[in-house]
Amino acid sequence: MNILVTGAAGYVGSICAEVLLARGMRVIAMDSLVEGHRPAVSPGATFLQVDLANRPQLDNVFSQHKIDAVMHFAAEALVAKSVSEPSIFYATNVAGGVNLLDAVTRHGVKKFVFSSTAATYGEPEIVPIPEDHRKAPINPYGKSKLVFEQILADYRAYTGLQYAVLRYFNAAGASKELGENHRIETHLIPRVLDAAAGNLPHVDVFGTDYPTPDGTCVRDYIHVLDIADSHVRALEAIDRVSGEAFNVGNSRGYSILEVIDAAERITGRKIPRKLGPRRPGDPAVLIASKEKLKKALGWEASHSSLEEIIQSAWAWKQKHPHGYADNATARV
Repeated sequence: MNILVTGAAGYVGSICAEVLLARGMRVIAMDSLVEGHRPAVSPGATFLQVDLANRPQLDNVFSQHKIDAVMHFAAEALVAKSVSEPSIFYATNVAGGVNLLDAVTRHGVKKFVFSSTAATYGEPEIVPIPEDHRKAPINPYGKSKLVFEQILADYRAYTGLQYAVLRYFNAAGASKELGENHRIETHLIPRVLDAAAGNLPHVDVFGTDYPTPDGTCVRDYIHVLDIADSHVRALEAIDRVSGEAFNVGNSRGYSILEVIDAAERITGRKIPRKLGPRRPGDPAVLIASKEKLKKALGWEASHSSLEEIIQSAWAWKQKHPHGYADNATARV
């Protein structure tokens, strides 16, 4: 099977492409390289530098490569940036996604797996969060992902597109070869490990007065290899689960201080922390209900203990202290 992976030079997309190749599929890896890293694309993939905004280039991709299915990861994903520059998010995540869907439609591709987010739910009313929880995203990033989910439903009615949506919570960890190296790093675990490595003076902890056991935010961390497995399973069962959305999480949360303490144990290093006030819009607890994914696809997280997540990320960081080679001076 020939799979087009968009955002294939990004964190989750690159590792999903790696897993697809390991399972014997052919991967056409597409990325604009605005945020992604060319060295993150596995050598076994066919790489194409294409932007979703370029409709003629997109058409060429489908004309020149026999594509059986699409896994769509390409997106703008920085929440804070979405608040200050929402137009970029709607242009990329919505308009760019529609360009992709139109190319998919013109070339008769019927299978589509979409990388969505827990940000579509907004402030949770029920924890763990089920998939039928009301959708009330509190930032343009979450809104753009939700709008595209709704567009997918329209295309299913219009073209017969078979699609599945995967809403994951806090992607974390690394494979042996590939890891997390955003040009602007906002995720907790890589920042904690940057502090352990001496690249940051401390870890900022935003809010210590939440209604949680230690007062800090609790999040559901899911290993990127488990996320990749959920995408492959969704694709393999697309006939049966078309039109469905699934959470990808552990149904188990860890606080910020628990993550820092675990990282200290694993790295053997003291990690300074700077306690500060809450950030606007940070819910106290975000934990996924994983029951639907387990029942429908037999999926179970197998790499997502907090220890394995941090250990894998730390091992990758030690092998790649400056991240990917094209990003040695761009860390923020």
